[in-house]
Amino acid sequence: MPIKPAHSAEAWERLRAIETRPVQTLFEADARRFEAMSVRLEWPGVQGERAGMLIDWSKTHLTSEALDAFETLAKARGFAEARTALFQGGIVNPSEGRAATHAAMRGSGDPAAVEEAEALLARMGLLVDAIHEGAMGDVRHLIHIGIGGSALGPALAVDALTRDLARVDVHVVSNIDGLALEAAFAACDPAKTLIAVASKTFTTIETMTNAASALDWLAREGVDDPSGRVVALTASPERAVEWGVDETRILPFPTSVGGRYSIWSSIGFPIALAIGMEEFREFLGGAHAIDSHFVASEGRRNGPLMAAFADQYYAQLRGCQTRAVFAYDERLALFPDYLQQLEMESNGKRVTASGEPLDGPSAPITWGGVGTDAQHAVFQLLHQGTHLLPVDFIAAIAPGDALDPAHHRALLMNCLAQGAALMAGKSAGEAEREYPGDRPSTMFLLDDIDAASLGALIAFHEHRTFANAVLMGINPFDQFGVELGKTIANQIEAGEGAFDPSTRALIAAAGLA
Repeated sequence: MPIKPAHSAEAWERLRAIETRPVQTLFEADARRFEAMSVRLEWPGVQGERAGMLIDWSKTHLTSEALDAFETLAKARGFAEARTALFQGGIVNPSEGRAATHAAMRGSGDPAAVEEAEALLARMGLLVDAIHEGAMGDVRHLIHIGIGGSALGPALAVDALTRDLARVDVHVVSNIDGLALEAAFAACDPAKTLIAVASKTFTTIETMTNAASALDWLAREGVDDPSGRVVALTASPERAVEWGVDETRILPFPTSVGGRYSIWSSIGFPIALAIGMEEFREFLGGAHAIDSHFVASEGRRNGPLMAAFADQYYAQLRGCQTRAVFAYDERLALFPDYLQQLEMESNGKRVTASGEPLDGPSAPITWGGVGTDAQHAVFQLLHQGTHLLPVDFIAAIAPGDALDPAHHRALLMNCLAQGAALMAGKSAGEAEREYPGDRPSTMFLLDDIDAASLGALIAFHEHRTFANAVLMGINPFDQFGVELGKTIANQIEAGEGAFDPSTRALIAAAGLA
């Protein structure tokens, strides 16, 4: 169903007319606000038990009246139809004329795409199992080379899921700065190291430059046939063959899987190598459970859509230019970085999917950190600064450590206390000691951090990003904004291009002329 601009405008008019009331007042008016404004999502856990995640929006300014209007907006924007197109392989990336089939990589959506994904997963599983069984010798290390989603996703998952033990030690390198690659070299025994090269096109300059340097390193260190130590993860297998990778070590993925959505595909190879295929399938299973919820649930009972309602409320109606994400769990230290690319590259657009200027703000700036460190760094501004900043808190009930339970108890208490303090504030009689309060936050409380829950958490935010895009009328699956800088860098390399005086002077000062 096409967007109905008039109906969309009516929904926004209703939303703008709603009186803004303090969150504490909303609790006073509704004794069951927590129950009405929270949802628990579940997936299969260990030994047949259910595991899950509780999400609480009750400390936001959303009201039942506002949610009614947002549900009207979602209908006017054709949310249900867009969701169907996403899962049935429709063209949801119109600027590139493509479907977006990342959900199929975890068993959701169009049957043909799911069948293809399962075949690709089985192919990856054969290689992973063969490496674990010694078919490529004694493999202790993997240097995974990629950039953007090809690196951020694997880095997050490996860091989160291998705190106790990794079957293979994985080092993710994305930066073209040679210091990053040298650090990986220093940590690895070249005779026991594989190189994974992750590039959708197998032409990405940063990735291919790092890959060439990695092969040079293996050769310098006396490794016979360095190219025989390379695994290629790509949507362009023919280019990997031309680069010198044997077909048996090429793990393809479809061109309809974008980089920041590619963790479920062969880009997840380093994760599977580190944790094993059984656990990697649990990772996919957690994501699949969120897919099922996203498809089957409507309106405010749809968790990712509800999150998008909150995002749109604060960006469009309260003028919030950023959203902060704080993970109160060391295992999720890289999650804010992962979200930055997912949300800002997907929804940082200035025009709609039809090319019309956006009639409001695009995605807010996503930023964040790890609790409790962030409390002593940035929370001063959250509590007493002049900016209104919606905050997401993420925590797990089960600890990730084996130390005195007092550690995890203090961690959880600090997390819950920050949300309560942001809302309640404090009147102290002295201006510099007063906290205005009425600062919004959302809580994501997971039972534990394991492969399934991490998959669920990531998939939730993918669908949240998609829902926001639909509500804004934009295309979240292209990223032309990243291309201009690459083009100009190539012009500098070639000594071409008419640059401004500042850039010309800097090119000369940097020795690039």
